[in-house]
Amino acid sequence: MKFHVSSSELQKALMKVSGVVPTRSTLPILENLLFDVTGNILKITATDLEIAMSVDVQVSGMENGKIAVPAKRIIDTVRALPDTKVMFSVDTENNKIKMVTENGEYALTGESNEEFPTTPQFKSENEIEIDIEALRRLINKTSFAVSTDELRPAMMGIFFQVKNTEICAVATDGHRLVRTKNKALKSKFKKDIVIPAKALNLVAKFNEEGMIKIYVNDSHVMFQFQGTTLVSRLIEENYPNYESVIPLDNEKHLTVNTSQLLASVRRVSLYSSSTTHQIRMSVKDNELSIAAEDIDFGSEAKETISCEYSAESMEIGFNSNYVSDILTHIESDEVVFHFNSPTRAGIVLPHSQKEGEDVLMLVMPVRLNN
Repeated sequence: MKFHVSSSELQKALMKVSGVVPTRSTLPILENLLFDVTGNILKITATDLEIAMSVDVQVSGMENGKIAVPAKRIIDTVRALPDTKVMFSVDTENNKIKMVTENGEYALTGESNEEFPTTPQFKSENEIEIDIEALRRLINKTSFAVSTDELRPAMMGIFFQVKNTEICAVATDGHRLVRTKNKALKSKFKKDIVIPAKALNLVAKFNEEGMIKIYVNDSHVMFQFQGTTLVSRLIEENYPNYESVIPLDNEKHLTVNTSQLLASVRRVSLYSSSTTHQIRMSVKDNELSIAAEDIDFGSEAKETISCEYSAESMEIGFNSNYVSDILTHIESDEVVFHFNSPTRAGIVLPHSQKEGEDVLMLVMPVRLNN
């Protein structure tokens, strides 16, 4: 096996697949990348058995072959190289790899390609085509609310409801919920699926522009985009009925400047309990007060900002981290809270929505200690 390649092109590909490689694994082979040269294409593949990702790199191939290469060492080496041409030559009988540049020579030992797990063969007639930027927005708007609770595996993914001209993405951890809809979709089928957050966060890092194709079968999803393929196992658990927790009668509307509220919440929360992160929001007569106290350390803070609010006065408690997360993902200059009572979930909406997009966020209150 022999080829030469630009170090900068190789580094781009390695950075893409590096997120799949497990840092520690009971299967040492998974800590390798599969290099497969056919003609002038080098296919680099990584897998953790749940997700497999491969990237095609243009090379000058002289001899076809396959070998498993230690991921950390090859990634660290190529990252440290200047922009130069690298000659790879591999003795596949002994799994010895040699890399030669203008100024250096590097030797390492790989593993037989036969030890490397095969990527699942994918057959599906269910195809979605969507602009990569629209998909990135769906992922980035929802992924922060995904649960990390392994006892509720469905909530560790993002729930997608695919319709012919609309795709809806939902994430919740039981404390906050995000539902984002995009109407710029070409789909030949309708389906509900739960995709692991790790796989989607890798897709969200694709920096290129253009249309991405998504294929779905009963157990896996495949993303194909400009020489990059990612296959992930689906989470085969029923997603909670999220629609039942979205209140329909929150008729107290609070409108406030997004960045002003976010800055205020961040400052005041410095004085909240390190255990509960509780802040108190009191609203009346176009005035919003945000307060926090930490009884254990005898500290407290309070700020008041102007807002638009005409309903009866109300006081409600929230975890400041959840409020900050939600406000960070609101792009509109103003944000609108829909309240009902201090014990009911609050709905959070951007004052103005991006065309073709519909974002709804929800945050659960915490009980205030009077």
